[in-house]
Amino acid sequence: MTMTRQDAARLALQCLDLTSLNDGDSAADIEALCQRAQGLHGRVAAVCVWPRFVAQARAALPAEIKVAAVANFPAGELNMQQALADVAAIAAAGADEIDVVLPYRALLQGQHSEVAEFLAEVRHASRPLTLKVIIESGELKSPELIADATRLALVAGADFIKTSTGKTPVSATPEAARVMLNEIAASGMGAAGFKASGGIRSVADAQIYLELAADKLGVASLNPRRLRFGASGLLNDIEAVLGGTAAPLASQGY
Repeated sequence: MTMTRQDAARLALQCLDLTSLNDGDSAADIEALCQRAQGLHGRVAAVCVWPRFVAQARAALPAEIKVAAVANFPAGELNMQQALADVAAIAAAGADEIDVVLPYRALLQGQHSEVAEFLAEVRHASRPLTLKVIIESGELKSPELIADATRLALVAGADFIKTSTGKTPVSATPEAARVMLNEIAASGMGAAGFKASGGIRSVADAQIYLELAADKLGVASLNPRRLRFGASGLLNDIEAVLGGTAAPLASQGY
């Protein structure tokens, strides 16, 4: 599939989880984030914040913009009690979506059944909210482990499989995305989606994942029900492209 830069920008905007997960985030930062989520060129799919800001974000946004918060984040420990407490707090505050970190270190240590149980419990506790499972693909490294983590999340009932927290040296990569999308396509687990997160700062970056998703899941998957981008800086380039102020691709080194 080929698309214009403007088409890619519009799709990326519709599928964007506009994110602020900085340690020093304040109420003023979240207020500004929610204002940006409703820009001149259209609304994002969701905002993603720390659990303590869920109620503020939900009150500031129209219902069609979802509010997501992170659980078991960013460490991804195999700590069921803490993860379930995170889920309960996020749900009670009025969120629509939860992004939970799969205990990837436990998976690396061979604790396959423990990770499966963790995900199943989180899925049960989080219903009916949308659940995105972050597999931290950059830490898993091998295609086999990335595929295994993706399958575990799908079997548990995840609505989206997400690449990364954005807090590790390697975040989203096309190589990991291809493995994840192949598993989603082959799973037969309904209409699970894919979320690329971490290091996606330009429309050109996003277009790589748009084209991968179209190839693996079909063009009909290019919507916020099946595809998301987790990013904070991507909106800057989207707005520049749609506003006609972006630099030509050649001058950006693409």
